Amino acid sequence: MEKLVELEILGLSSNQTQSGSFTLVMGEVEGLRRLPIVIGMFEAQAIAIEIEKIIPNRPMTHDLFKSFSDSFQFEIDKIVISEMKEGVFYAKIHSKSDTALVEIDSRPSDAIAIAVRFGAAIFCSEKVLSEAGIEFSEEDKKEESKKPSKSVASKTTAQKENLLKDFSLDKLNALLDKAILDEDYEKAARIRDEINKRN
Repeated sequence: MEKLVELEILGLSSNQTQSGSFTLVMGEVEGLRRLPIVIGMFEAQAIAIEIEKIIPNRPMTHDLFKSFSDSFQFEIDKIVISEMKEGVFYAKIHSKSDTALVEIDSRPSDAIAIAVRFGAAIFCSEKVLSEAGIEFSEEDKKEESKKPSKSVASKTTAQKENLLKDFSLDKLNALLDKAILDEDYEKAARIRDEINKRN
C-alpha cells in the first residue's frame, strides 16, 4: 500500500501570474515539506469561508454536499492528493457509511473545501509530495515564524521568473532556497517545476 503523508493548510494567497487564481499552501504535519497548489477563485473562497467560520446567506456547493451527506448518513473519512500528471494534481475523497467505503475522484481544491467542512484529514501520497513538494530546513521554519506572511509578488520578480530556463541548476537551487526563505511559494513552485523538467 502506498505511503500517505498528512498535510495541513498553511496559507492561501492570490496568484499574481494567473489572474483569478490562488495558491493554497499545504504543509507536512510531521515534517518540513510544503506543497503549493494553484486553485480557482471559487474554491479558494469556499475554503477561506469555512476556515474563517463565515456563514453565507445561502449554502455554497460544498455546504450542499455536506448537507446531502449528513441526510444520507455518510461521512468523509479523509481526502488524498493521489497523483500529479503534467503539473495537474488529482485527488480522491474517501467516504464511508455503515455499509460501504467509497472513493470519489475530485479536484484537490474541491476535496480540500469538503475536508474542512467535515474536519477530515488531508493526505498526500509520498510519491506526489516527493515530486512536487518544496523542502524546508529547520532554519527556514524558524525564519517563517518570524516573518509576516507575504502574498504579493512584484512585477520585476515575475519578469525574472520568465528567464528561469536560462539559469543553471545550481543557480535554480539557490533561487529555490531564497524563495522558500522569503515564503514566496508561487515562485518556489515554478522553480521546482523547472528543476524537475531537467531531471
